[in-house]
Amino acid sequence: MTDAEKAEIDGQSYEQLLHRWRFAPLGAELFQGEKGDYYYSKVMFAKRDALPHKDQVAASKIVGWGSPLFC
Repeated sequence: MTDAEKAEIDGQSYEQLLHRWRFAPLGAELFQGEKGDYYYSKVMFAKRDALPHKDQVAASKIVGWGSPLFC
């Protein structure tokens, strides 16, 4: 995984990360191997856990289950 890839993931908000996770096509490279571990385990879940529960729920509602905005 490159520093540029890490920087791209690190620079996204929890809402952006959640959106990409929710709407990515099955088997998307971003969620495989080292990249997937970094995305989920280190960044997305850390950002989620840093938010109050009400903000986690709000982000989920904003992202919804409709058509993707920026995948």
